[in-house]
Amino acid sequence: MAEEIIKYDMPRRGFPLQQEIFGLLTVAVVGAIGYFAFPDDLAFLTRLISITLLVLSLDLVTGYCGVATLGQAALFGVSAYAVGNACIAGITNPLILLAIGAFTGSIMGLISGALITRFQGLPQLVLSIAIGQLVSSLANKLSSLTGGSDGLSGITPAPIFGVFTFDMYSRTSYVFSLATLAVVMVLLLRFVRSPFGLLCRGIKDDSLRALMIGASAYPRLVVMYGVSGIVAGLGGALMAINTGVVGLDSVSFERSAEVLVMLVLGGAGNLWGALAGAVIFQIFEHIVSAANPFHWMTLVGLLLILIVIFAPRGLGHSIASLWSSFSQRRPGS
Repeated sequence: MAEEIIKYDMPRRGFPLQQEIFGLLTVAVVGAIGYFAFPDDLAFLTRLISITLLVLSLDLVTGYCGVATLGQAALFGVSAYAVGNACIAGITNPLILLAIGAFTGSIMGLISGALITRFQGLPQLVLSIAIGQLVSSLANKLSSLTGGSDGLSGITPAPIFGVFTFDMYSRTSYVFSLATLAVVMVLLLRFVRSPFGLLCRGIKDDSLRALMIGASAYPRLVVMYGVSGIVAGLGGALMAINTGVVGLDSVSFERSAEVLVMLVLGGAGNLWGALAGAVIFQIFEHIVSAANPFHWMTLVGLLLILIVIFAPRGLGHSIASLWSSFSQRRPGS
């Protein structure tokens, strides 16, 4: 496991910020391809980015810290509701709304983390489900704040910098979301390779050994949960800003389970794997559901079964292993 940490997370020789610049360029290039190749599906791609941020947030606590959770949607949905209510109340600046989403997500993350990370294994998983169900039930009951089953509507953000209006074709929404994803990805690539990020990986691998060198696991896991909440909150904020509606599905158990599937698909403990898993799953789901609206879940299930059987550690790890083998076989390597 130590070799894997070094391979994916430790800084490599090269110019400063090499991985961060590579991450920024990768997100920008792929985003530009999506913008020009699928101009009629920008609304879908915008939603894809919001959910991708939620998957990245889950990777921080599950992939890097080993915390079992099926309640991550609570952080996402509560932030979306907070942003929606703030916008309706008159705070319409999109950047301020993003900050509100990040702050709300961090508070939810710290509260959830303080409870969930006190336990391990099955109790931890059950507690995360309970928190998610509690939030979902409150969202349904507090209709004055959430709109109940009808959803919270009427969210109309102001133009970005007073110039770029959110149009019906989702051009502004897509560029705004893509820029947010790029910044978050760059910061997370730096964060997971920081001493704190590597220590969290060490706690996941052997919490007793980490304790023996003076690193208490509980407070660090709570902090990581708070950071995860910031990322999930940004995703929820983007969802509220771009769609103008926040529904109960944003805090549902199905949303939490779906993002966990995306993380397993791409590979936990690797930001690029989480990113790839989220993108591949959502695109596959979008295409298959449009082609076969009655049996698309069956095809999605078959895909997941094949992935788990032939790539149990996720597509990200499998691709990295193939690339490593290819590099070693090249002449002169």
